[in-house]
Amino acid sequence: MISVELINDLEEGRALWHRHWPQQCLFDLWPLRVIFMTAFDRQPLFIKALRNGQVEGLLALAWIEEEGYFGHFPGETWNAKTWIEQNRIVASSPPVATELLAAVPGPFHLRYLKRSSMISSESQEPDEINYSMRPAQYDCSFANYLEQFGGKTRKKLLSEVDKFKKSELTFRFDHLPDIEAMFKLNLKAFGTTSYFYDQRFLKAFERLAAWLSEEKLLRVTTILIKGKIAAIDMSAVWRNCGMVLAGGTNPDFPGIAKLINLHHIERACNEKLETVDFLCGDFNWKERFHLHRQQLYKLYDPQISASPSGILEKTKIRNDEKKHG
Repeated sequence: MISVELINDLEEGRALWHRHWPQQCLFDLWPLRVIFMTAFDRQPLFIKALRNGQVEGLLALAWIEEEGYFGHFPGETWNAKTWIEQNRIVASSPPVATELLAAVPGPFHLRYLKRSSMISSESQEPDEINYSMRPAQYDCSFANYLEQFGGKTRKKLLSEVDKFKKSELTFRFDHLPDIEAMFKLNLKAFGTTSYFYDQRFLKAFERLAAWLSEEKLLRVTTILIKGKIAAIDMSAVWRNCGMVLAGGTNPDFPGIAKLINLHHIERACNEKLETVDFLCGDFNWKERFHLHRQQLYKLYDPQISASPSGILEKTKIRNDEKKHG
């Protein structure tokens, strides 16, 4: 028989995460998730499934108050959707996954999930597409990668890049003050639609950059042309996997994004990284650059409706029953 427990104690959630959550990419690291949870001041909810006293499933959630539903932990939001990718529901079997989802005490909307064989296909709706580049596919050769472009396209692309390289171009690496300049460039380009426009998200990224730097995972890549900042990207490398987290470009240098993106790919090939992840986002360049596509999925329960106070009270009652029952 499968039983479930609802837990909103963060320390107990941390212990469950470290014991049962697969550590496969940067987004699986507990400190990263907690940075966003703290910045957004979310209330966590961990649901664990047990059989004969053994944990067989884990669902990590956070209450997103302004939207009125549970999202995947830590509940960071940007334009009414979460941002962290490669989320999952940990379950040893389909019945365990069913019990976990049935135990959610209110409406939920889970984004950017890895496809799970534990959940029915019809329940997993296509979400956005993740884009990455895998150097081994090209024998870790940047020249081989460039061969994927048609002759005319490749010639045009390299011509655009060479134009910048002939303009007193220099790279600057891991200059931490450039992170602040990146935020400003991104805000200037996207205004209120920039995720840094939300002060909670901005604060989370500032803390994330500091933590990544402390852990020696952070990479800051800055392109300067005649001494002027043209583009900045913030990325990280963990267990030989790179991930480009955010960036900003100077509108005075149109097309500079192509150069910095090609730089990430060339560096990944030279360093023989397993992958460099460019995350989701429907930007045309990702398709044109022949990146690997990974479909991510979403789950939601439109049938449940409840007020925020009712949902949180229900959660409290279930936890009291768990503790005292």
